Amino acid sequence: MSTKERIFHSLMFELIALVIVINLGSLIAGAGHSMTWAAIAMSLLAMAWNYVYNLMFDRWFGSNREARTPMIRLGHGLGFEVGFMAVSLPMLMWILQMGFWQVLMLDIGFVLFFLVYAIAFNWAYDMLRLKLFGPTQVEAA
Repeated sequence: MSTKERIFHSLMFELIALVIVINLGSLIAGAGHSMTWAAIAMSLLAMAWNYVYNLMFDRWFGSNREARTPMIRLGHGLGFEVGFMAVSLPMLMWILQMGFWQVLMLDIGFVLFFLVYAIAFNWAYDMLRLKLFGPTQVEAA
């Protein structure tokens, strides 16, 4: 993927996720306004992590995204979420003014959501990309 496409991919992923997370998070946690700010802060941090993580992942597993197996996709999603969770807990505690255990439970719920969402989004993105533009040209490492 080119840098422009990586940015587009990340923006689409985050915009769709923001709509879902703000509404779902406000409903579950009852945090309302602070959930909006938490979701926006998490989204900005996630976009930066997404770019770096996917760049490294493509170098390790190749750039032929259409050929990725379900196990590779599962590993991709798990690796992203575990790394992201390490930095998100302190930020969520501060923004939401909640204790560690409350935020941990909320974060675990969101990790589970994003694990499924990331796998589904990336798979759908790759298949739509294949239909619109044809097979990916293998990029030199």
